[in-house]
Amino acid sequence: MVEKLNSFRNEMAKSEEYPLVTIVGPTASGKTALGLFLAERLNGEIVNYDSVQVYRGFDIGSGKVPAYERGAVPHHLLDILEPDEVFTAGDYRREGIRVVAEVRDRGNLPVLVGGTGLYLRALLLGLFEGPPRSEALRARLRAIAQRRGREFLHRLLERQDPAAARRIGPRDTQKAIRALEVCLLSRQPFSALLKRGRVGLRGFRIFKVGLNPDRAELCRRINRRVEQMYAAGLVEETRALVSRAAGPPAGIKPLGALGYRDAWAVLRGEISLEEGVGKTQAATRQYAKRQMTWFRREAGVNWFAGFGDDPQVQHQVFEWLQSVGSVGTFVQKRDNFAWSI
Repeated sequence: MVEKLNSFRNEMAKSEEYPLVTIVGPTASGKTALGLFLAERLNGEIVNYDSVQVYRGFDIGSGKVPAYERGAVPHHLLDILEPDEVFTAGDYRREGIRVVAEVRDRGNLPVLVGGTGLYLRALLLGLFEGPPRSEALRARLRAIAQRRGREFLHRLLERQDPAAARRIGPRDTQKAIRALEVCLLSRQPFSALLKRGRVGLRGFRIFKVGLNPDRAELCRRINRRVEQMYAAGLVEETRALVSRAAGPPAGIKPLGALGYRDAWAVLRGEISLEEGVGKTQAATRQYAKRQMTWFRREAGVNWFAGFGDDPQVQHQVFEWLQSVGSVGTFVQKRDNFAWSI
C-alpha cells in the first residue's frame, strides 16, 4: 500500500497539469463554505490568503473559521504570526509556494480561500525582484513626507525615477515611499526593475472559481455579519489584543483592519457601540465593491452567480471542476488509487 501511495503521489507531483483551485469573490459571499465543500469532496487542503487571518487572536473580526468547524480538512497559513510581526506580500508568496508544494507532494488538492487580492496575485503571478523592505528607511521617508509634504516626496521620486513618478500620483505616499525605497537600496530605477518581469507559480494548472452574488443580498449579509461579530465579542477581542501587545497599539498593523479599527475607536470612547457597528457595515460594503473590482481584473476566472454556501452553487462548481481536464484526471486517478488498496 505504501508503494502504491508513493507512486500515486510521485506521478501527480511531477505533472505540470497538477490542479490548484482558488476561490475569489467579495467578503460575505460564502468563499469559506465553498472551499470546505470542495476540499471535503476532492481530498483538498485549504490554503488561506487573507492578510488578517494569518495573525493569532484576530478571529471574530476576520471571519476566521473556528478550529471545530474545519472538520477533517487541513488548513494552512492561519495563526502563523504574532500581531506585531510584519508580513508582506513577498513573505506570503514565499510561504504560499512552500505550502502548496507540500500539499501537492501529499497527493492532495490545494484550495486557496481568502480575500486579499494582493496576496493571491503575489503567489500566482509573482512579484518583481526588488530589495527587501527597510523599516528604518521607510520611517525616514514618512518623516520627510510629514515634515515637507507629500508633493515634496514625489519630487524626490521624480529625480530618482521619472518614469515611476509619472505612474504614481503626487498624493500616493505609500507607493512613492516603496518606489524611493527600491531606488535608494538597489541604486537602480524602480521602473527598470519592474520591466524585468515576474515569475509566476510553476508546476500547477490553476482553476479560478469566482462568486458573483446578488448585490442587494450581499449588502444584507454584510450588515448581518457585522452585527453578529459585535454581538460575538469583537470589542472584547480587540481589548484583549491591545492588552496583550508588547508595544503601543499603533505597532499592531491588523488593528487597522476592517472592524478592528472601529472596535478600537469604541474602546477609546471616540464613538458609541452603535456608531461602531454602522461604520464597520459601511466600510465592509465599500470593501466588497473594491474586492469585486480587483477580482474582475483577474484573468481566467469562471464566475458563478450566487453564494458559496448555496448547495446549488456548490454542486455547479463541483461539476465544473470535475469536467475540466486536470482536475477530472486528478479525481479519477485518486479514486482509482483508493479502489486499488
